[in-house]
Amino acid sequence: MSEVVQERIVEQTSDDNKLEVSVDKVENTPTENNEKINKDQKYEKPQLDYLSAELFNNVRQVTYGELEENQEAVELSEEIHNRYKSSLTEITENEIITGRIIGINEKDVLVDIGFKSEGIISRNEFSENNLPDIGEKLEVFLEKIEDESGKTVLSKEKAEFLNRWKDLRNIHETGEIINGKIIRRIKGGMVVDLGGVQAFLPGSQIDIRPVKDFDQYINNEIDLRVVKFNEMRKNVVVSHKAIIEDTLAEQRDELFSKLEVGSVIDGRVKNITDFGVFVDLGGIDGLLHITDLSWGRINHPSEIINMDDTLTVKIIDFDQDKKRVSLGLKQLTPHPWENIQSQYPEGSSVSGKVVSMTNYGAFIEIKPGIEGLIHVSEMSWTKHIKNPSELYSLGDIIDAKVLAIDVDERKISLGAKQLQPDPWDEIEEKYIPGNLVKGKVINLTQFGAFIELEEGIDGLIHVSDLSWTKIVRHPKEILGKNEEIEVRILEVSRESRRISLGIKQIEDDPWPGLSKTFQSGKKVEGEIVRVLDKGIILGLEHDVEGIIPFSRQIKRNKKSISSKYKIGDKMSAVVMEIKSDDKKVILFVEELSGEKSSEKDNVKQFLDNQSEPVGEKIEIPIEDLDQASDINED
Repeated sequence: MSEVVQERIVEQTSDDNKLEVSVDKVENTPTENNEKINKDQKYEKPQLDYLSAELFNNVRQVTYGELEENQEAVELSEEIHNRYKSSLTEITENEIITGRIIGINEKDVLVDIGFKSEGIISRNEFSENNLPDIGEKLEVFLEKIEDESGKTVLSKEKAEFLNRWKDLRNIHETGEIINGKIIRRIKGGMVVDLGGVQAFLPGSQIDIRPVKDFDQYINNEIDLRVVKFNEMRKNVVVSHKAIIEDTLAEQRDELFSKLEVGSVIDGRVKNITDFGVFVDLGGIDGLLHITDLSWGRINHPSEIINMDDTLTVKIIDFDQDKKRVSLGLKQLTPHPWENIQSQYPEGSSVSGKVVSMTNYGAFIEIKPGIEGLIHVSEMSWTKHIKNPSELYSLGDIIDAKVLAIDVDERKISLGAKQLQPDPWDEIEEKYIPGNLVKGKVINLTQFGAFIELEEGIDGLIHVSDLSWTKIVRHPKEILGKNEEIEVRILEVSRESRRISLGIKQIEDDPWPGLSKTFQSGKKVEGEIVRVLDKGIILGLEHDVEGIIPFSRQIKRNKKSISSKYKIGDKMSAVVMEIKSDDKKVILFVEELSGEKSSEKDNVKQFLDNQSEPVGEKIEIPIEDLDQASDINED
């Protein structure tokens, strides 16, 4: 069965006239017997009860054959065809198209985009004071041809963003300067509105100098240059500093052409660091190093310089290729070392502040640029100063005397003790050798004890001068710190600043009398004090120590001897020899001699025949006796 499909083309030819063309298409539908449609067959107009008959007054019915025969008659002119073709709209998602406002409701703005249904734009994309007018045309972005509700979704903001994005791409390529409005602050910088596109302005790119208050820029418009353009992430980074630097570059070239070493120029403090100050010279940054700030000592530039200060500085060097300028401030004043010898002659008294301390002395600033050193040896006549911190602290104001000036090395030697009389000048008259004086033990060392005779004056008792008879290995065996004792002055030297003292010299030397007490051959008893490699030490009466030397044979059995003889045990021996100079008494014990029986009998017989003393020293045939005098008691 065949169907007739009627198409109607209406074209606007003028304001009042319309061109209507009606074409009946006959769709050939095969019959059950696969018979072809008779081309001459004429179909009657379908009867439509619900349409008025007048609707088809201007419609002519044609057969399929007539259409083929009169094909040229129904063809449209090229002009009409183009006009008809232009009326057809091809739309694709994610593109910018032009639409016409046809309505506004509470939620959406309706837009005709030439599609089967109108598109909608959320009313939130328009401000209430700037709603579009009906019939107004605008560019929109087609987000979805048909959403879940069957609506065509459009966006005005995205269309504006894409159009602005294209503009920014061209601006980035050409390097054009644009204007933007800073809308808010974020971490690391500011957000700038570039007319629909938000860009990031880093804090370091706002100005050529560090910015302290970022809030002052909010809601302000500023000239910018696009320095980074990320197409994929849709990120834009802008800079205001780049514009300033370009402007300053021209000024910098002009300023460098006018610079001269030695010229004086004004500048503004731009930045302060640990090593110096950066000064803006009007397009050129000059460095004022900390060593060129003042002739005096400065720990940090902020001690004398503040931010944004206006300084008059001197150009001491510049490098046009590297765009570096070295500045000086102290060079504007005379060098303080000029005529230094006339200002501070040797022997004159000065006053200054402690600015530095080392192990060997303290540096005193007499005036900015002039410092002197007080060596530790020049701080006190009497005290043994090991570090200046024992007397001074940084910042102390102290008086001193000028000892020497070296103009070439720019060094001044100062002394603090020279302001006081030297107590050692009259020391020889005050402390005469042989006199007895009292003092306090202030220090104990391995070699002796220091005794304070008066404040700042002390003498030394050597360990050999502590006792006539006792072998003292450390002063603490006899003396205690802070103990008040009486001593005898042995020697005084003003040049060496030394006083030698003694305790044993308070009494006479007992050894001449002890020689009679410890006669050779006398049997004595004592307490074992120490057991050494070469013998046993016995503590005898009158604080005398006796030595029993080992023979070579006995030395080999030292372990057995050590276990048999212990410290504190009582022991008897025979005096063999006395050595007053070495404070030693040589003793003999038969079982420790290790001699043959015949030799022992000879010794015993000799000793038994001694009815009277024969002297301080006798010859006895005992092996290694001579080694007894070399025993190391320690």
